[in-house]
Amino acid sequence: MSIAERTSHHKTNIPLMGRTPVLNAGDPESKRQEIRRYFLGTWERYESLFSNLASEQGYLQKSIPLRHPLIFYLGHTATFLINKLVLAKLLPERVDPQMESVFAVGVDEMSWDDLNDDHYAWPSVAEVLAYRRKVRATVLNLIDTLPLTLPIDWNSDWWPIVMGIEHENIHLETSSVLIRQQKLEFVRQDGAWQPCRQTGEAPDNELLKVPGGEVSLGKPFNDGHYGWDNEYGHHQATVADFEASRYLVSNGEFLQFVEAGGYSDDSLWSEEGLAWRQFAKATQPTFWVWKNHQWLLRLMAEEVEMPWDWPAETNYHEAKAFCTWKARATGLPIRLPTEDEWQRLYDVAGVKEVPADSTATANLHLDHFASPCPVSWFRQGEFFDVVGNVWQWMETPMYPFPGFDVHPLYDDFTTPTFDNQHNLIKGGSWIACGNETRRSARYAFRRHFFQHAGFRYVASEAEVKPPATLYETDKLLSEYAEFNYGDEWLGVANYPKAIADLAVAAMGERPCGAALDMGCASGRSVFELARHFNQVTGIDFSARFIGQGVHMAEQGTLRYTLTEEAELISYRTRTLKELGLADTHGKVTFWQGDACNLKPQFTGYDLVLASNLLDRLYNPAQFLGDIPSRVNAGGLLVIASPNTWLEEHTPRDKWLGGFKKDGENYSTEEALQELLGEHFQRVAEPVRLAFVIRETANKYQHNFTEVTVWERKG
Repeated sequence: MSIAERTSHHKTNIPLMGRTPVLNAGDPESKRQEIRRYFLGTWERYESLFSNLASEQGYLQKSIPLRHPLIFYLGHTATFLINKLVLAKLLPERVDPQMESVFAVGVDEMSWDDLNDDHYAWPSVAEVLAYRRKVRATVLNLIDTLPLTLPIDWNSDWWPIVMGIEHENIHLETSSVLIRQQKLEFVRQDGAWQPCRQTGEAPDNELLKVPGGEVSLGKPFNDGHYGWDNEYGHHQATVADFEASRYLVSNGEFLQFVEAGGYSDDSLWSEEGLAWRQFAKATQPTFWVWKNHQWLLRLMAEEVEMPWDWPAETNYHEAKAFCTWKARATGLPIRLPTEDEWQRLYDVAGVKEVPADSTATANLHLDHFASPCPVSWFRQGEFFDVVGNVWQWMETPMYPFPGFDVHPLYDDFTTPTFDNQHNLIKGGSWIACGNETRRSARYAFRRHFFQHAGFRYVASEAEVKPPATLYETDKLLSEYAEFNYGDEWLGVANYPKAIADLAVAAMGERPCGAALDMGCASGRSVFELARHFNQVTGIDFSARFIGQGVHMAEQGTLRYTLTEEAELISYRTRTLKELGLADTHGKVTFWQGDACNLKPQFTGYDLVLASNLLDRLYNPAQFLGDIPSRVNAGGLLVIASPNTWLEEHTPRDKWLGGFKKDGENYSTEEALQELLGEHFQRVAEPVRLAFVIRETANKYQHNFTEVTVWERKG
């Protein structure tokens, strides 16, 4: 029986889904309709996935401790779209600020994520679906009316629309994993999401030769398909000859490792892998179930008798331990492939991109099943499943290609993964859709996380050289690192320390329990305030800046480069110890957040510092209207602002000052008095504080900020 005959009897009832569109060719109005269909198809498919949950409790109970419950993910993708469209100034206002506060951030296991359920009163499923209907209508109206010219690139107004669609494709997959990890009593078998029902004996795996050659990775910024930031840039490498397994490692092949005591032999595991295995008390792959003296496999909504010829699904640590065991058993240099080797295998096997208008010749894009299938079904050259079925773990950690840049609308898509703790997965899985299926796709997960991911192994004597993963050379991040933790320049004292000292002096004899640094950037003021306060919270909209504060708190050290002249750089290392702040790290916490849409738990502060923030907000009056509820009676609000009102940050009708009102000059100071006077009284005359931002050895920005201090009335 052919593959087509096998799959035709057991495929999903989900229609062939639209592929990620070509964005640099075609007729604009036809492209508008194509994107419209792509949006609707992705939207409906995403909601269809949640029909595999049997009850409201399935939405509200966490599948695993480190992730939010599934209700979050149902709302998150809609909120993401609205937030990006507002940020891009394509929408004048939010659809539902309350929903968009609850569902904005907290997706991954990041140090600043809020995964404490005490802070959330989750809305009902019906309320979230109603919210999604509003968002759907809003986005469709935008698609129907927004002017469109080709090509669409990442500077185009259409880019955030496609970004939102592809973002939902990512969460289609991650949410399916969480459903698979949910208790069986909370799930059901939906008719549209049919798994493969065929299995047989696992094939004998073997190593096949892959001739070495050149690989060229990274795509130009004028590429015709949507891409995430990490896909751009350029990387070339020469790959030595190696051998690769014909098949993905099957459940049957992995069983040999299990029965050989692989989960109890500490010598097979890396230090990190062993720590995970002992913490998780793992004795088998996470989706394997031992019941009634036999192995079963957990699928999304059921447990089935173990299909031994399906791919084994593991995290990176399990895959690496298997390779170590296999190398010991065979005497061969067995390991996981590098990203470069996978790319070379792709070429040698003659793999092609998923066709635009016909069924994929791989278990991809939900074209065949809502599950993996036998590893011997989809042949590509002399190999099977070079792409599709399950993702494949790489030996390579996520790293930036030379020429990498971040998109201003999503500055933290990849940069938090440049930490040597996230490894690449390649090839896509049965549910990988859109951008995920393309050769250029680069996704990475923490090594202990589970996706629909397995592995194949290679044999090679070539040394695996780890790439430079830590993202320390970005110009803006480096300038802010120096601005926060660096030297005096032009005789002007370090500003974050100076503004913190000014705020502490203003406190006088007032209680110093808790403080909030709103718009904390890289965090120096947070640590300085922690000299005097019992607890200090730093919040910033940018995860990239927050990451520096988190790193400093966790490691006590921050390393970065500074531009001296053109391509010449110097290196800096700063430590909390040398700054006299070593004792403060236990009193600080950092969060990513929107100053105009803060979550309710950020309250009860004796001091709120808003430094160089006000004239960068999209709605500063909204921030000022909300801040009284955050400050204790008798506590202080310290506002420092250069009052550089620009439409690129704040819509003209939202400026607080710097214009004529009723024919007279109207300043920010006057606006503050009007907006804050009901709840605060100013306790001192405004003062000016200088600050300097170093760009190169010969170029500096010398600025002043106006500081006002306000006491919360009782």
